[in-house]
Amino acid sequence: MEFLKPLAGSSAATLVIFVPLAFLSGVTGEFFKALSLTMAAALGISFLVTWLAVPLLAQYLLKGDRPAKPDRLTRWFHQHYKAWLVRCIAHPTVLLVCVAALLVTGVFAFRQVGSGFMPAMDEGGFILDYRTPPGTALSETDRLARQIEQIMREMPEVDTYSRRTATGLGGGLSEANQGDFFVRLKSGSRRPVQAVMQDVRNRVEHQVPGVSIELAQLMEDLIGDLTAVPQPVEVKLFGTDPKLLAATAGQVAQEISKVSGLVGVRSGINPAGDAIAIHVNRVAAAAEGLDPDQITRSLQGLMTGNVATTYAEEAKAVGVRVWTPASDRATQSQLADLPLRAPDGHMLPLGRVATFETLAGQPQITRENLNPMVAVTARIEGRDLGSVIQDVKKVLDSSGALPKGVHFELGGLYQQQQLAFKGLMAVFAAAAALVFLLLLFLYESFPVPLSILCTSLLSVSAVFIGLWLTNLELNISAMMGMTMIIGIVTEVAVFYFSEQQNRLERHPNLIRSLIGAGQFRARPIAMTTLAAILTLLPLALAIGAGSEMQQPLAVAIISGLVVQLPLVLFFMPTLYAWIETEREKGAQSSGRPLWSIRKR
Repeated sequence: MEFLKPLAGSSAATLVIFVPLAFLSGVTGEFFKALSLTMAAALGISFLVTWLAVPLLAQYLLKGDRPAKPDRLTRWFHQHYKAWLVRCIAHPTVLLVCVAALLVTGVFAFRQVGSGFMPAMDEGGFILDYRTPPGTALSETDRLARQIEQIMREMPEVDTYSRRTATGLGGGLSEANQGDFFVRLKSGSRRPVQAVMQDVRNRVEHQVPGVSIELAQLMEDLIGDLTAVPQPVEVKLFGTDPKLLAATAGQVAQEISKVSGLVGVRSGINPAGDAIAIHVNRVAAAAEGLDPDQITRSLQGLMTGNVATTYAEEAKAVGVRVWTPASDRATQSQLADLPLRAPDGHMLPLGRVATFETLAGQPQITRENLNPMVAVTARIEGRDLGSVIQDVKKVLDSSGALPKGVHFELGGLYQQQQLAFKGLMAVFAAAAALVFLLLLFLYESFPVPLSILCTSLLSVSAVFIGLWLTNLELNISAMMGMTMIIGIVTEVAVFYFSEQQNRLERHPNLIRSLIGAGQFRARPIAMTTLAAILTLLPLALAIGAGSEMQQPLAVAIISGLVVQLPLVLFFMPTLYAWIETEREKGAQSSGRPLWSIRKR
């Protein structure tokens, strides 16, 4: 049962990286909950199968006890591996140059890779939000929306669509000047969804003037609704002067609209429709025997109606509301003629005791943490979120962009991205710490855990190179793959050092034990690495519907696996030999006994 310790250690090294994920919250936590549970369950079951079932199957299926002779390629590798590793340990300069080149390339790739939140994917549909000018009647909004419907019917990629006007997804009423389309595209060969969305945007802007639209894919729109942040870019402007805040919002919207990649820029000023304010003349009302409260109640009855009686319809009581017909109160002169009844019973027109004032649409007042706020929003096309935000910051930080008394904060999808990255970096650090503690428990010394952890962290630099070469963004999926690399490399390294420690106990020669472990474990390590790469290759190539969601994760893991083999077989033994050599020198200079081998 000597294989049980490395088997349990390697399985635990991969399992512990999923423990910190349990503390993630929000969209990121929900996104990775199913993945982490599935991976943890699969690893636990695979450990039991490998421990209990594989030895029994091997006993019955593998006949004969003569080991297979190594093939020509294996013999060639064993012969040259010894010379290469001895040279690396004796003269590690060449290896250090290669490692430095890997690190420099990784840093360069990190600076070139764009950043995002969720992976971009073709979901087979999109949401189109439309808005007409404030105060637009429902009938006019419906007329313009029917023109957008005609554009949808002319698009060859559109399969079906549905429209909502003056109502939300949950069925609640909204303003009469807004609504949305849910568009489903045809399956099979067609243009990408981004190209279809851009074509729809261009047609609506040219053929339906007076309508502003915003387009988003289904997942992006859903996450925006769940987080109450529907737009990727949101510049929150805070100030105490409402007029200055509104003017600044318009200026900021105009400036950031020049940033490449931003579309659908909105100033965040949402004025309501025009209104008529009714001012009661207290003196005139008192002369008629009325007070303002009585006039207000009478007007509410005339405008919104009163339930005068009810009638039974099956098992339900239905109210009968009595009010003034809309045609009799559509204009200001008609409002002035509305009849009021005084307490003594005489009738009088409303215009005798009130004056009327026409008010232009007042902007909607939004507050955040009790502070007045206007949010300038925009969507992104053709660029990554990180680079666009950097350009937006440059515009806002330039002198004269914001007047005195107004400051800004960045919200939207960028804020969610930063929160997600912060949480995933904490998960990455916690996973590395847990793996290090596990290795300390297994080997009861620092050299082996340090060598394995440095190798794992060094392989992470290849993740950025892989994302750069495949032109993918650094998002939450890629960062999850970066975290999983720690466990995968550690799993392979544990098997290497289990063999090395066993050989070192039998023959206390450090170099021979490192060479023997590399020769013995090189083939299994190469087989498992190649099997993992081939398994992830369909996801990395985005083969299949929805595979783009996990494509960055697959590319990140494959990139780490590519450099895993040379790092584990050459860099890790060299680093371990250097640490042990330095320990030996320190022991000799201090007069302590040299390191010794003790059986566990």
